[in-house]
Amino acid sequence: MIGTIVNTATIIAGAIIGTLLHRGIKEKYKEMLYTSLGLASLAIGLNATITHFPQSQYPVLFIVSLAVGGVVGTMLDIDGHFKRLIDRFKRGGEGEARLADGLATAILLYCIGPLSMLGPVISALKGDHTFLFTNATLDFVSSTVFASTYGIGMILAAPVLFLWQGMFWGIARISSTAISDALMAELLIVGGLLITGSGLALLNLKDCKTLNLLPALLVPVIWFLLKSIL
Repeated sequence: MIGTIVNTATIIAGAIIGTLLHRGIKEKYKEMLYTSLGLASLAIGLNATITHFPQSQYPVLFIVSLAVGGVVGTMLDIDGHFKRLIDRFKRGGEGEARLADGLATAILLYCIGPLSMLGPVISALKGDHTFLFTNATLDFVSSTVFASTYGIGMILAAPVLFLWQGMFWGIARISSTAISDALMAELLIVGGLLITGSGLALLNLKDCKTLNLLPALLVPVIWFLLKSIL
């Protein structure tokens, strides 16, 4: 669980540093940080997809996954519900209520996304912490920005993230024998493209609404399950 531990530690470190920078971080620095992270996400996402293409047994499965998953996610309006939930939390007042709003927003941002959900699975099954280390860097920046606004209370998001990612890590370890290398290759191809989409959003090039595409990760799982039954 080294990846999850590092991710948790970066949130704690970011909260401490952000609290020390209590006057806030200038917008131009925030923009540059997110631009750098956007470029890194593009590189990591594309590398994951391209590297695992040769291992794919079904070259068109990722296209079907994105199409079906995107339609399902759009029907459910996952991205819209998520953004409205964050907007609602941002409307808090001062003091404890304001901290609670910021904390709720941060927890949602830290926990919901392909890096935070797929990362622990890859870590548990392949011992590869790249996704989680990338997520840790993103969360470090976000945690610093949040804490500079809401204070040291933002550190409470760290144990929530640890339990969330730990759940995915534990499930993956328990069911490791049921997850084949072929299925992992398909998940990494789709997951890599979702991370690439997140990078485009961070760069303000294109809002791919990657949350609406999250159901795409279930399509390869369902396909291989049906294949094993039939």
